[in-house]
Amino acid sequence: MQSVQDLAAAVQRVIRNVESVIVGKAEAVTFTLIAVICRGHVLIEDVPGVGKTVLTKSIARSIGCSFKRIQFTPDLLPSDITGVSIYNQKTGNFEFRPGPIMAQIVLADEVNRATPKTQSALLEAMEESQITVDGRSYPLPEPFMVMATQNPIEYEGTFPLPEAQLDRFMMNISLGYPSPADEINILNSQQHHHPLEDLQQIMTAEELLEIQKQIRAIHVDQSIREYIVAITNATRHHGNIYLGASPRGSLALFRAAQALAAIRGRSYVIPDDVKMMVKPTLAHRIIVTPAARVRSVTSSAILDEILQTVPVPGAWVGGGKAR
Repeated sequence: MQSVQDLAAAVQRVIRNVESVIVGKAEAVTFTLIAVICRGHVLIEDVPGVGKTVLTKSIARSIGCSFKRIQFTPDLLPSDITGVSIYNQKTGNFEFRPGPIMAQIVLADEVNRATPKTQSALLEAMEESQITVDGRSYPLPEPFMVMATQNPIEYEGTFPLPEAQLDRFMMNISLGYPSPADEINILNSQQHHHPLEDLQQIMTAEELLEIQKQIRAIHVDQSIREYIVAITNATRHHGNIYLGASPRGSLALFRAAQALAAIRGRSYVIPDDVKMMVKPTLAHRIIVTPAARVRSVTSSAILDEILQTVPVPGAWVGGGKAR
C-alpha cells in the first residue's frame, strides 16, 4: 500500500492533467476527482458550452477508464440505457446486448429531459452497481461513475429529478463561465486542435481501485464525526428548510472529507476539510421552503449560516474550548 503522500501526488498529477484541458476550474476538477475516488456520482448543473462533457472525457482518459455518453431525450427508453436481449436464430438463444451504461465513466447528458421511467433506469445502476434486464442481473464494470448534466435555465419540456434521485448524487457542482483571461487561454489552446486530443493517461483503473480502498482508512476523529452529524442535523431543524439532508448526505460529507484530506497529503481529517465539502455534498439534498424561495434564500446561503452557528471541534468559543 502506498503512503498518503504518494496517493496525494498521484491524484494531483491527474488533477493537473485534467486542468490542461479544463482551464481555470481547479475547484470543480478537484471536487469531481474526489467523487471518483469516493465511488460517488456527480450532477453538474450549468449552462451549455462551459465544458461539462469535456471535463468528463478528460477524467475518463486521464484514469484509463472506458467512456460512454447518453443524450437524454423525451423518447429515450430504459432499454436504450441498460441494453436488450436479442434472439439469435442460429443458436436459438437470447443474447444480451449491453447498453451504454456498461462503461466505467458514463455521461448522462441533460438527464432531466428524459421521462421519469427512463430516469429511474439509472437508479439501480447508481446505487447497486448493476442492471437487471429480463430478470437477469449484470454487474457494472469497476470503477463505475455517472456524471449527469442538466441546464438550470431552460425548463420547458423537462422532467425535474425527484428528491430520491437527487439524493443518489454524491455531489452537485457548477463550472460557471471562465474569466476573460481564462477564456483567452481557451481560444489560444484550441486555435489549431483540441488539447483533449493530446491528453495522456496518468493512472490506470487498477490504481484507482486501490486508491478508492485506501481512502477509507483515513482517520476521522470522533469530534469530527459529531461535527458532520451536527451540520446535517441542523439542516433538518432550520426554519427556512422544508426537507433537510438525509443520512446519505452525512455519509457523503464524511467520505468527501476523507478524500480531501488524502489529496492534501494528510492521513486524518480536520474541520476545514468538512467545511470545504459541505456545499457540494449537501446543497442539492436540501429543499428550501416556498416562503424562503420568495425571499431568494438559497440552500447554499443557509449552509453558510449553519457553518457559522455549529461549533467547530477544537475552537475556542466564549472563553472555553469546544469539543
